[in-house]
Amino acid sequence: MVRYLLRRLNLFLATSLVLFIVLFIVTNQFPVEQRFALTGIQSPNAQQIAQIETDFNLNSGVFNQFIAYLQQRLSGNLGISATSQRPVADELASVLPATFELAAVSGTLALMFGLPLGILASLSRHKVTQHTIMAITLTGYSIPVFWLGLTLSLWFGVELGWLPISGRLNLLYEIEPVTGFMLVDTLLSTSPYSTSAFFDAVLHIILPAITLAVLPFTVVVRITRSAMMTIMDQTYIKAAEARGLHTSRIVLRHALPNAVIPVIKSLGLMLGSFASYAMVVEVIFAWPGIGSWLVAGIYQRDYTVIQGGVLAVALIIIFLSIMIEVLHTSINPLSRKELYASN
Repeated sequence: MVRYLLRRLNLFLATSLVLFIVLFIVTNQFPVEQRFALTGIQSPNAQQIAQIETDFNLNSGVFNQFIAYLQQRLSGNLGISATSQRPVADELASVLPATFELAAVSGTLALMFGLPLGILASLSRHKVTQHTIMAITLTGYSIPVFWLGLTLSLWFGVELGWLPISGRLNLLYEIEPVTGFMLVDTLLSTSPYSTSAFFDAVLHIILPAITLAVLPFTVVVRITRSAMMTIMDQTYIKAAEARGLHTSRIVLRHALPNAVIPVIKSLGLMLGSFASYAMVVEVIFAWPGIGSWLVAGIYQRDYTVIQGGVLAVALIIIFLSIMIEVLHTSINPLSRKELYASN
């Protein structure tokens, strides 16, 4: 297992290196002056120009420039935003918690409703129930996320007025940020209206979370159904049924833990699609996360923000993909068997 973890670490480092190379090449192709593309300083004075040339080795060859670029980015120097004149690293730190919160709630909803429906679709003897569930998942998988988000906003936000359609919290509430997660910060707040602020934060996250959860929800239902149908035909399940164990116990104790394994693997494979969907959802609902921040930077031609956003999103996807693969290998006996056999 140690050798496997080392190989995954090497894969992360190699993939990250390729990412930095691509970003370095793209940065040099931006239709602006190189010093501005690297730092975001629009009109640097002579001292700043000398500092930039020293930091990024601009008077040396391409290889030395890349090494300097890598050192600066790894040290946290992502430049400053040309729009806000704030360090890009600080802006990243302020928008990442909102994205993580939305992704966590959406993933929880997808698993909370997807697993039971997948189990129901695999165990139900009624064709109508099976076909209805699969039709729902197929429809959810086919609906464009931007259309779904706009439709939910129109129905529940504009026409019915039940739910807010933008932001994370009503501007009337002033909650001091602690963790960056609004649902947590409202509970930690000592403000007299912290409870009201918490429920308001819950209302704000409902529509974007449901919109973003549709894609993983459909995948979870389909993979769970397929895995459960295969597992329920296995010999050890038949033996448990012959011993008189209740169906619910067989499903929860024996079948479901094995059915979750392919679900985890499938979720790892769709992280890229999930991230792109999250960007669209954040723009639709004006959710102040990294997606809407990055899209705003693209519109404003804020090149340091574009670099910082792409770098952060790509590194998070790479890291989470490898962690999910490690988790899948650690809980899957067959993967561990293949792993040890390869050693």
